[in-house]
Amino acid sequence: MTAFEQLKLRLQQEQKTWLVTGCAGFIGSNLTEFLLMHHQNVVGIDNFSNGFQHNLDDVRACVGTETAKRFRFIEGDIADLTACQEACNGVDIVLHQAALGSVPRSIADPITSNRSNITGFLNMMTAAKDAGIKRFVYASSSSVYGDSKELPKVEARTGNLLSPYSVMKKTNELYGDVFWRTYGLETIGLRYFNVFGRRQTPDGAYAAVIPKWIGSLLTGEDVFINGDGETSRDFTYIDNVIQMNVLAGLTDNGKAFGEAFNVAVGGRNTLNELYDLISEELMKHVEGFQRKEAVYRDFRPGDIRHSNADITKAKTLVGFEPTHDIYRGMQQAIEWYIKDFEKRRER
Repeated sequence: MTAFEQLKLRLQQEQKTWLVTGCAGFIGSNLTEFLLMHHQNVVGIDNFSNGFQHNLDDVRACVGTETAKRFRFIEGDIADLTACQEACNGVDIVLHQAALGSVPRSIADPITSNRSNITGFLNMMTAAKDAGIKRFVYASSSSVYGDSKELPKVEARTGNLLSPYSVMKKTNELYGDVFWRTYGLETIGLRYFNVFGRRQTPDGAYAAVIPKWIGSLLTGEDVFINGDGETSRDFTYIDNVIQMNVLAGLTDNGKAFGEAFNVAVGGRNTLNELYDLISEELMKHVEGFQRKEAVYRDFRPGDIRHSNADITKAKTLVGFEPTHDIYRGMQQAIEWYIKDFEKRRER
């Protein structure tokens, strides 16, 4: 039995109250659903800058009316310290997901991104500390590796940062370490590597590549690949991210505190390989789907060329064992993406 399987049994016997910031977003809503389904109480906060009411509605529908009574939602902005203080009231563990993601967004508007990703982050950590909360798990990013060419990426070695977003996430890690050593707040940072899965939106200028490409292919629009398509990423299915958050939230290993961990599967696929995989899955699931050629354009400023994680540290210190590689993850995710596309078209 894996560490996570043991932990799920523990959750059924040991009820805690978890705060999920950004609970209406992609990752936050999945964490909220998992915790509610495993006998936990959840407080959620979101200002709907990235999240959606329909994600919360979907969570309630998935868990059922009675289980949903263990969920308390606060519409608030983490850049408001008072809202953070309200959210931390009576909480045991924080899973901090709220942020303005996207490297291009941070390049276009660093001030707005900073307000959420640094001011909001510091507000949440301070509110958690002042409320007597012991554990604070937060989302970092693989962007902190910057221009490091080393593969696989090892937590202790990073390169020059390439975007305001990467600066913000690295600053979060520095604050996390200082709050652990100074105040005893048990902080754990999670460096996410290209997460995908259910509830991931294809909308907006900064949409993630997988839902954006699927939406474009289903409507017959051009799919754009930045560069030559040989840029590679460690694509990570949402269930692996849920596992790592819960393991970090409940680990008893003090060596994990103040640290940051890669959250990935340790694989590497190019954008060309990703495009082929998505096209193959759509041909299996959509009658009459015809593959079309992608359109190549210039490399995007601030992007890392190659990304591949060493997950030894996460395995060793908290028992992380990813269950889904990109192929299994895509098999499970593709049906959700297609159904979501159909719902959007009906609106």
